Order: sequence, then C-alpha cells, then structure tokens
Amino acid sequence: MEAAFFKAKKQGLKLLKNYVSLAFIAVLLVSVIAGCSSSAQSEAEQENAQRPIIVQGPMPIEAEKFADKLENVKKEKSGTFEFYIGTVDNYPVIVAKTGKGMENTAAATAVAIERYNPIAIINQGTSGGHDPNLHVFDIVLGKRTVNIGSLKTGNRAENEGIAPTEWKPMDLMASEGSAGEDPNAENIRYYEGDKDLLAAANAVKDKYTKGKVVEGTIGSADVWNNEVDRIKWFHKKYGTSVEEMEGAAGAQIAKAYDVPFLGIRILSNNKTNGGEYNPDTAAANQEYVYEVVRKYISTLPSE
Repeated sequence: MEAAFFKAKKQGLKLLKNYVSLAFIAVLLVSVIAGCSSSAQSEAEQENAQRPIIVQGPMPIEAEKFADKLENVKKEKSGTFEFYIGTVDNYPVIVAKTGKGMENTAAATAVAIERYNPIAIINQGTSGGHDPNLHVFDIVLGKRTVNIGSLKTGNRAENEGIAPTEWKPMDLMASEGSAGEDPNAENIRYYEGDKDLLAAANAVKDKYTKGKVVEGTIGSADVWNNEVDRIKWFHKKYGTSVEEMEGAAGAQIAKAYDVPFLGIRILSNNKTNGGEYNPDTAAANQEYVYEVVRKYISTLPSE
C-alpha cells in the first residue's frame, strides 16, 4: 500500500514537471510572437510615416527666415550642418543650413537623405545673374542645374599662356575611368529639376510680386565670377541664367539617391546689366519658397 502511494506521488510530480515545461514553452512562444509582431508593427509605422520635405539654404540669411516659419521646431546638428525640424500645414519639413560651397552641400545632402529619408529636396538661396534679361529680385526655377566648375583645359606648354574660353566641360559622371582621357566626358551634364516640384513652383508664381519667376538653368561652382565676359561665355556655352555655389552638388547627390530635387534661386545682383547687390533678396526668396512647399504638400497623397 505504501509502495503504491509513493509510485502515484512520483508519477504526479513527473506530470507536474511536464506541465510546467509546456507552460514555460508556451509563454516563450507568446513572447517571441509578440516581439515579432511589435517589430513588424514598428517597421510598418516607419514605412507609413510621412517623409519630410527638405529645404536647403547655404547661409543663415538664406535659411533662418524659412526656419522661423516652421511650427513645432526642434534643432539637430551633424558636423557643421544644422537641421531645423518642424512642420508646415501639419506636414514634416526640415530646413537644412548647409554652409557655402559644393563640398558642404554635397555632404549635407547625403547626411540629410541618410538621416531623414526625405520625399523631396529644394535647394534655394541667392545668386548672381548671367542673363541680361533678368533683374535683381527675379527668381529662377532650376529646370536644369549644371556644374560650371568642372572643366578641362587645353594643352599648352610653358609660356604659351592660358585660354579660358577654350576650356571644355568635364563630366565626372561619364565613366569610372579617367575623365581627362575619356572623350565621352567632354560633355555638359545637366541635372533636370523634378517635374512635380516645378509644377508646384509654377502654380504659385503669381503670388510673388517683387519680380518675375522663370524657368532656367542654374550654374554652380566653387568660383565667384566677376568678369562680365566670362559670365557671358557661360551664359552662351551652358545656357546659364544665374550662378551660385551649391545647387549642382545637391542635385548630383539627390539623383544618386533618386530623391526629387529642385533649385530655386533669386537674383541678388546681375553684373551683365548693372544690377547691384541687395541682401533683402534672400528673405524674399524664402517667402516664395514657403508658398511652393505649401503647394507641393497639397499635391501629396493624404494618409
């Protein structure tokens, strides 16, 4: 009788142990499933989140006026680049102060794309006129943007002088070989402005009253051209409407990541027709770009 009791007790303990093991496995499976579900949900939320519009400006005078218009603003910094993160009409917009020049702009654009996954980029600011038909306060929409600083000189020996008007364009994206030796590289590379951004910009151009708004070609380089004959040479050879020091770098990086891009530049001076520099143009351009951003937001699919 006593032996039977201990045998039954032993079997009961064994069943209890098995039950506890099964219960533990069940709890573990539920935790794993819940974790996977949570991870999938998090990824889905990220996928469905509104991708921001990035508005670039090189200098404080070209960026901070627009940043003042944002709501719910917070500021982030990466290297020397500053990002003002906020909203316009309840849609996420980031103003990026890139710093001057092609290298700064290329780096700031890559950082912004990797960090914020934007739906579009607008590079805006002041510029010098190349077209004598354009005047201070006129705005150029970058139907095309081009690097006018990527050039290949002719072959000249010592004491044979220099001939800048004979220099050829050099397309650094033409091949992975030497651009200097590849004849296919002796072409002008234009970056086309995004058609939807252009459409939004054209749709609100009547709201701008300080000058005219036209489509044109924006030239960029780490060079400040003050020689009128040189400016005329670029205008004729490249079809440039204005020049600045950032747009083509932003356009190149945006294209590499397949992000829609548009340059919008206001003339702050124009040496071809005597238009003197006016610093108030920077704020005027940002006022117009703000309307462009609002219009573009209105065309995006709602959630």
